[in-house]
Amino acid sequence: MPHIDDPDTQRANLNFIKASMREPLLSRDHEFDLAKRWRDDGDEAALHELVRAYTRLVISTASRFRNYGLPMGDLVQEGNVGLMQAAARFEPDRDVRFSTYAAWWIRSSMQEFVLRNWSIVRTGTTAAQKALFFNLRRLRARIDDQRSGRLTDEGRRFIADELKVDVSEVESMEMRMSGGDQSLNAPIAESGEDEWQEFLADTRPSPEDVVIGMRDAGTRSRWLAEAIGELSPREQVIIRQRRLQDEGATLEELGRELGVSKERVRQLEHRAMLKLRASMAKRVRVPAEYFG
Repeated sequence: MPHIDDPDTQRANLNFIKASMREPLLSRDHEFDLAKRWRDDGDEAALHELVRAYTRLVISTASRFRNYGLPMGDLVQEGNVGLMQAAARFEPDRDVRFSTYAAWWIRSSMQEFVLRNWSIVRTGTTAAQKALFFNLRRLRARIDDQRSGRLTDEGRRFIADELKVDVSEVESMEMRMSGGDQSLNAPIAESGEDEWQEFLADTRPSPEDVVIGMRDAGTRSRWLAEAIGELSPREQVIIRQRRLQDEGATLEELGRELGVSKERVRQLEHRAMLKLRASMAKRVRVPAEYFG
């Protein structure tokens, strides 16, 4: 369901837009000077002037995302976050206009906001899914007038070819975007008292399964620790930093740390994984292929 700004918020947004549009445009040289003063000297006045001048870019980008039913004020706020990230990361010596650089950060910030808030169900996580989410309507408009309901097989193939994704991904995104969120507390019928949640199966594990799972997880953790202990010190570093952290280190980062090439790190990681699989298979008494 679309969000609607209250009248006070709408007036505040309108005043903000008018004030932003009155900000003077920056010449290339002045923009470069402001960015350099902020980067080299931490000049906050220069940062504020740079950001104010390109708030109009935030507003322009936000207007293109209004069809997703989110408040304009929230979109602008997210765009301002992207604008500040651009200002923090911008390198003026690279001979690229700040507006060009900031446009990517602003659009990316708004896209993430739309994906987080368009539905309580996570809509897109991979690059292909994001491309589908933001381009499906546009591409569909090129092949029909949307009065025909579901896409035809030919239409799905056309969109899949255009975005370089599988037809199954197009069909899945179409289904997700065609239906809105529905409360599990909603009654099944207008006159009935039964709710949707009363007909959902409880798939949670039983208390016995939980206890068994905890014991098995503890055993697997002990086996894994023992298997890692059999690796060389360099292999242990690679496995711990590449496989056992939420945000694993890159091959380049490990290469610099270990003083070897990126390709050598990849080879060591591959060899370490083979050792781990063999070691775990020996403990469980199954073929190593069982562990991938």
